[in-house]
Amino acid sequence: MIDRAGLAEFLRRRRESLQPEDVGLPRGQRRRTTGLRREEVATICHISTDYYSRLERERGPHPSEQMIASIAQGLHLSLDERDHLFRLAGHNPPTRGTTSEHIGPGLLRIFDRLTDTPAEIVTELGETLRQTPLGVALTGDLTRYTGPARSIGYRWFTDSATRALYHPDDHALHSRVFASGLRKMVTLRGPGSRAARLQSLLLDRSEEFRAVWNEHEVGIRYNEVKRFMHPELGVLELTCQALLDPDQSHFLMVYTAVPGSESYEKLQLLSVIGTQRMASQTLPDA
Repeated sequence: MIDRAGLAEFLRRRRESLQPEDVGLPRGQRRRTTGLRREEVATICHISTDYYSRLERERGPHPSEQMIASIAQGLHLSLDERDHLFRLAGHNPPTRGTTSEHIGPGLLRIFDRLTDTPAEIVTELGETLRQTPLGVALTGDLTRYTGPARSIGYRWFTDSATRALYHPDDHALHSRVFASGLRKMVTLRGPGSRAARLQSLLLDRSEEFRAVWNEHEVGIRYNEVKRFMHPELGVLELTCQALLDPDQSHFLMVYTAVPGSESYEKLQLLSVIGTQRMASQTLPDA
């Protein structure tokens, strides 16, 4: 059963404990509200302000598991707090561990501050959970995929558009890295795992994957620099740094360029291009 009073109080307390900069929002001027405003919570949780406000007033429909998961992520809850929120809403908490897509608050706090660089949070199977605006400008929205195509390793062997994002001379290395990485996860997670299901799908659908898989390579890694292909800016040579959240097996991937280099200048242009695209998408139709 839903505990409406407990749910409302918990949401209010968590909202009031956060500041806009804690969740990647601008503070603005003449701010008098203690903590976040309800409309700000609604924005980061991707729900309507009216819906969220009714939850805090002990009203409204019984929130779904998907809705509670979105609120837990938006409020940067820890796993214990997330599980508590689910129980207050009358749901069993999701499983923890490597199959969970709840991003830890520490990783999110770092991610929210990466406003001037391409970055993304990915699962151990290469499924993108979050991207910075500059990350979207670099590779497109990688969170839009569903099913096995959420994994970049799966898309690499089944979707030519994914390969167009990277320099052609590096394609063979990418294939070896993805196959090697998937072999590691299949061995680690075992039969019946999501990794094993991806392996089965790719063996059935990609001749190239079968050939690379049969080499039994392990531990293949990228060079220090990745070369991205942008349709307007051409080649960008970016260094990738990864930060691991071991509890969730999530990686924060940050892409940077050497200051003063041609790729560094292109990143500055990419920021302008990305901002212009976002602005054009929000303009009303003529």
